[in-house]
Amino acid sequence: MAEEDSRAPAAVVFDALGAAYERAFASSAPHRASLGRLLELLPPGSRVLDVGSGTGRPTAETLAGAGHRVLGIDVSPVMVGLAARQVPGAEFRLADIRETPPAEASFDAVCGYFSLLQMTRAEQTAVVAKLARAVRPGGLVALATVPLDAEDADGVFMGQPVRVTSFAAEDFTRLVSGAGLTVLAEERTLFTPAHPDASPEPQLFLLARRAAD
Repeated sequence: MAEEDSRAPAAVVFDALGAAYERAFASSAPHRASLGRLLELLPPGSRVLDVGSGTGRPTAETLAGAGHRVLGIDVSPVMVGLAARQVPGAEFRLADIRETPPAEASFDAVCGYFSLLQMTRAEQTAVVAKLARAVRPGGLVALATVPLDAEDADGVFMGQPVRVTSFAAEDFTRLVSGAGLTVLAEERTLFTPAHPDASPEPQLFLLARRAAD
């Protein structure tokens, strides 16, 4: 097996996309609205984990710009390099959340925008539970996914071949609730990335809170 093929599938895809991913999704009003809902509830100077931080925009940039301490992790070396250059006010590391155990209750909030789709359903379930434990009691979890009832399905994303696994919207919301989180806000939308090979995709944005002890 070639060295590149042995890496996480998401790393291969997003190394290839690089800054093109940011350009395609920069106009996402629902993403920015989700960040706005999170910012309204975050205490000043909060510590936030951004899982699948990509180019750092808009998530890490928005949160760091509001005075929060942001740690972004991503499996793509290209994305981590871009984010570090573009958002110097945040910290970025090359890491896979499936293999990274954040300390219990170590963050005030966790974000995971479209970072689960190339994981199996079992991995997604385990990661959401891990993120729920990573926030302090009363802490916040912001998640976004493409809500489709699909498992290990072949597809093409912005010209790149991908294998996608996801849940229907109701099932994903139940998964989040089952991780011990209370859903505070839910938005479903249809968004078309600004890319010639992109097509309209359904999107689901959730904001949830870990129960206070």
